Amino acid sequence: MNAIEIKGLKKSFRGMYALNGLDMTVPIGSIYGFIGENGSGKSTTEKLICGHLVKDAGSIKLFGKDYTDAGVRARVGALIENAGCFAGSSIYTNLKMQTLNLGIKNADEEIMRVLKIVRMEEHKELKFKKCSLGMKQRVGIAMALLGNPALLILDEPINGLDTDGMRIMREILVDISQKYNCTVLISSHILGELEKIATHYGIIRQGKMVQELSAKEMEERARVFVSFKVNNLQDAISLLKKKYANVKEEFGYARVYDEENVDEIVKYLIENNIVPAEIKKNKVGLEEYYIQLMSQKEGE
Repeated sequence: MNAIEIKGLKKSFRGMYALNGLDMTVPIGSIYGFIGENGSGKSTTEKLICGHLVKDAGSIKLFGKDYTDAGVRARVGALIENAGCFAGSSIYTNLKMQTLNLGIKNADEEIMRVLKIVRMEEHKELKFKKCSLGMKQRVGIAMALLGNPALLILDEPINGLDTDGMRIMREILVDISQKYNCTVLISSHILGELEKIATHYGIIRQGKMVQELSAKEMEERARVFVSFKVNNLQDAISLLKKKYANVKEEFGYARVYDEENVDEIVKYLIENNIVPAEIKKNKVGLEEYYIQLMSQKEGE
């Protein structure tokens, strides 16, 4: 059983398909990074899972049950677009009103529980309009966590945050997953941050799933490369291409892909009067992997 299982999901708006046969599987306990360009169908998928939209076709199952099941719906928390808080009311008051909407018993205890998770208990009396963007996002997550959901759906929660805000958000999301046994579905354009926490990825394009894979699988598939910073870059690239099959100029470096022997490459350059000023051995990260995958699809 998975937290989310989607088969053949379709949704159109005015005759145009936002989703056109989407398949998607989110394992229980995962932090699932949902990736795609603007207009690819991420938000539409999340809204359909939450019941905010009506699908045209296909199936959505949550924890093995149809997503319309009342019992399973109660196990889903979401922050899509904004927290929906009253600006002039305190954080605590906004959460209290939500507990009343949800019919939560022991409301005060539950409010302090979620505020502790998002590290906002010391700011409970602060008016929502006085909160920074990062604090507002954390309040929104606290709202979504009321009732202790088993699945949390977050739409772009780290966009617009500063470095410290993103660090705090990462730590909170890992805590939610690991300490509170909650599956997290998160969409984001900031792939470098997503890469630090996600256990699984789903890459969507034009309403269809391009690829799903675990973080471990992505690590195994990511290509190894050695990059060189040299003064005469074009000469170095021309030289390297004579001996190595996969050489590219990227980000101001000469990159040699799929080669493990760094010393051999350096020796080859020096023997031909090119002395590297900087040498790095690395693997393609999530952002580059995504770009490469999209480029391959566009060329097919």
